[in-house]
Amino acid sequence: MSDRILVPYDGSEPAGHALEFAFETFADADVTALHVIQIPEGYWGAFEGPDISPPVTEKAREYAEELLEPARELAAEHDRDLDTEIRSGKPDDQIVECAEGEGYDVVVVGSHGREGISRVLLGSVAESVVRRSPTPVVVVRDPSKTI
Repeated sequence: MSDRILVPYDGSEPAGHALEFAFETFADADVTALHVIQIPEGYWGAFEGPDISPPVTEKAREYAEELLEPARELAAEHDRDLDTEIRSGKPDDQIVECAEGEGYDVVVVGSHGREGISRVLLGSVAESVVRRSPTPVVVVRDPSKTI
């Protein structure tokens, strides 16, 4: 049995499917939803999203807390407790670091499948986590979509 489950959560539908899967599959486990505030890198960082340059602004943290609210609601629907954690940095790095450093038994990640031909089935963050995590990773895709 897995006692501690980490679910990266970005407010997307695939992340919701992953969280729901974790609640249904790991009925007795402690589940943590991790949101990573992505720090924009380089030139393009000036054009994407709110001001989240290091150090992470209070506004970005407030947005992250709001983004985690549907995860808390989903936990309540399943009559489950949910821990939440907010980090900042590169999402795949933070997910792997959190899973390894904080003793999680399994990472359950949603599949976006949005970028490039090599990432059609997983998504770039999920692919990187699967390749790099020393912790077992379960990738959950949208059950209503077929491949």
